[in-house]
Amino acid sequence: MVFSSLLFLFRFLPAVLLVYYAAPARFRNLILFLSSLVFYAWGEPVYIVLMLFSVLVSYTGGICVDRFLRRGQKRRARTALIVSSVISLSLLGFFKYAGFAAESLGRLIGAELAVPETALPIGISFYTFQTMSYTIDVFRGEAKVQRNLISFGAYVAMFPQLIAGPIVQYKTIDLQLRSRRENAEQFAGGIHRFMIGLGKKVLLANNAGMLWDSIRAVPSGELPVLTAWMGLAAYTFQIYFDFSAYSDMAIGLGHMFGFTFLENFNYPYISKSITEFWRRWHISLGTWFREYVYIPLGGNRAGLKKQIRNIMAVWLLTGIWHGASWNFVVWGLYYGILLLLEKFVLKRFLEKLPSILRHVYCIFFVMLGWNLFVFDDMGLGLQYMRTLFGLCGGGFLNQETIYLLYNNAVLLLLLILGSTRIPAGVGKRIAGALQNRDWAALAVRGVFYTGVFLLSVAWLVDASYNPFLYFRF
Repeated sequence: MVFSSLLFLFRFLPAVLLVYYAAPARFRNLILFLSSLVFYAWGEPVYIVLMLFSVLVSYTGGICVDRFLRRGQKRRARTALIVSSVISLSLLGFFKYAGFAAESLGRLIGAELAVPETALPIGISFYTFQTMSYTIDVFRGEAKVQRNLISFGAYVAMFPQLIAGPIVQYKTIDLQLRSRRENAEQFAGGIHRFMIGLGKKVLLANNAGMLWDSIRAVPSGELPVLTAWMGLAAYTFQIYFDFSAYSDMAIGLGHMFGFTFLENFNYPYISKSITEFWRRWHISLGTWFREYVYIPLGGNRAGLKKQIRNIMAVWLLTGIWHGASWNFVVWGLYYGILLLLEKFVLKRFLEKLPSILRHVYCIFFVMLGWNLFVFDDMGLGLQYMRTLFGLCGGGFLNQETIYLLYNNAVLLLLLILGSTRIPAGVGKRIAGALQNRDWAALAVRGVFYTGVFLLSVAWLVDASYNPFLYFRF
């Protein structure tokens, strides 16, 4: 079940909200936990056992860590933390990476190894990182232990952010799990944020994805340079609007249930460097790796060589986290090298360039990164890369290029504008102009959000193309 589905919009979500708000406050974590299990089991009933096991492991690990710390037995607390983390990582490793590891090892030694055939449990990368951050923060004294299993289960399984994040650290919502107070203003804000996400997903990401799929299907030898760049631009927009839309909807749903999740995107495509881009893209993942990998390894405090080692380790792990395929490993190392170059070589040079050139530089390398990211088959990825630079004999443009540009000009313009602060700025100006006329401001907001919702629903009724890219990560 996905947020941008008629089943979720008109059946699941209204039913859960009705039961949630009809129940006394003390039962709401239980309702959220049970409804989240139903949401998860809808697509993968078998793997609900895996999730519950993961919940029990981290819940027990947190209690053990806290108990040993209270007794002054820090070594035992560290052992409990290690055991809990190893179990969680082993589950992630088996279900996500065992097949890839067996296949890669078989190729290396020239033998056919048995490759485990297991489906990837939806959201396992996200909830594994969440449960690990909980036990680590309890050990560090940065989070209070949660002794209520239902409340902890609600944190791990919470359907608004279970499938594709943002990665919610327990310490950021500990108090909300224990004593949140839902209110009408927050609920209304949640609806507005959810509608924005729904529109971004259905009206922008899906249409960008259809354009990318149509161009990707053309053999590289027949693909003109300009068409290839148009296709890569379409994917560049698709993955941003797809993932940021999910984060918007997750944050909006969190507001509806009384939670405040941290932001996960901050207009990454307006960045003027790769460093800035990764401060704005998938913020929760970057924060997780910084707090639980980079800083514990020594960060930038242990000398130049170790700083380089730490940065490359983080980006190797970032690539591997995204998927069990060599293209993700290369993608992670690609960004590690780019960031090192910016930090130690290019920084002074980039600072002297005009703003527009820095922006072009950033987007150019980000798009090349998405070329590495999107093709699981690295051979196909390299072939598409050659096409981008005119090395496959397809020419610069043809009649099909002109046709695609003509038919998608409005879409591409909306994608570009939607990636900037311009729409939000226009909204603020309208709100400012209507600040003394509450009825007019309410009417404008009502028309806008209702229009986005109705257009999205109309698209969903007629269309069969409705993927969520980050589900596979």
